[in-house]
Amino acid sequence: MSRIEQLCTDRGLKLTEQRRTIARVLSEAEDHPDVDQVYRRATQLDSRISIATVYRTVRLFEEANILEKHDFGDGRARYEEAHDDHHDHLIDVKTGKVIEFFNEEIEALKTKIARDHGYELIDHRLELFAKPIQSADDDGTD
Repeated sequence: MSRIEQLCTDRGLKLTEQRRTIARVLSEAEDHPDVDQVYRRATQLDSRISIATVYRTVRLFEEANILEKHDFGDGRARYEEAHDDHHDHLIDVKTGKVIEFFNEEIEALKTKIARDHGYELIDHRLELFAKPIQSADDDGTD
């Protein structure tokens, strides 16, 4: 049973065979797929799955706090399994690659900023948009 399937079971969600397939695809994703990518991967396992089923299932998982939805600036909603451990994202604007990271200094600074303004931080999202640094011998042409 995949991690997402287990979360669904723990939260009392009914898992049809198609939902199980979608859950498995999402659990196995090493990237942050959009719905079209989830659909393509799921239909490789079960050709009967429709795009509408993927949209409904992703929305159900998101509402149950099983999935987190992200906007990485490419106009597509992207998804990842909701985690207990916090991490931030660095997005390569040239390739769309998403790098997950955790930085103690950022975590301390965000808490300090909130406190300096009279607040207790309860949550945050940090998405850094970047491009690769060009080396001195790289003229920038591809």
